[in-house]
Amino acid sequence: MNLRRLLLIFSAASMALVVTSLFLPASPAQPAPSAAEFARWQAEKSLGNSNAPIKLVVYDDYECPACGNFYEQTLRPMIDSYVAEGKVYLVHRDFPLPGHEFSRQAARWVNAAARIGKFEAVERALFDNQMAWSEYGSENPKGDIERIVKSALTPLEFKRVEQIMKGCISNSHQELPGCAVDPEIQHNIAQGELIPITQTPTFVISCRGQKYPPISGGVSWPLLRQYLDQLLSQK
Repeated sequence: MNLRRLLLIFSAASMALVVTSLFLPASPAQPAPSAAEFARWQAEKSLGNSNAPIKLVVYDDYECPACGNFYEQTLRPMIDSYVAEGKVYLVHRDFPLPGHEFSRQAARWVNAAARIGKFEAVERALFDNQMAWSEYGSENPKGDIERIVKSALTPLEFKRVEQIMKGCISNSHQELPGCAVDPEIQHNIAQGELIPITQTPTFVISCRGQKYPPISGGVSWPLLRQYLDQLLSQK
């Protein structure tokens, strides 16, 4: 199957999903961090070798059920194989949708964990337990993200994350002036709006400097693996 046909399949799969409207609220500006700070924060939310031939940038929302399925069914096996083998560099960017009550708060916790090198552990815990804290689950109280984060960290690690989260405990989708991690989240949202993103998950693949069109919606790991293998086989 050639790359053009695979891209058409990806497009058809994404059209079958419900598109979530994006009405992002205006946010009060914080002093802009430096480019070096943004680059460091982004590296903290990335997995694998930055020199890998393929770079996959995924924009997602921790409360989005489609994002949860994509993570569990596609990204996890890719992380355990192609990322671990140095074939793919996986970059996460936050795109919390205002229609999801706790999505921004979840992104804040993940970004705080990333600052102490615990991005992967907390991201995995939130997606693995999405139905335990999200508005879609049956467990109460809903929105109890702190409990899930705490379970993924040692007591000392959690205390460090708590310190970073001072001024960030809110379900508001507005950028909080006193929240240390909101500038990074807001920067990710701005990057996504330039694509522009119309639903989550959306991911962008580049291979050896060649960037390909964004792909929206869930794609199975076998299909994505076939696509990645064809990219890797090109000289």
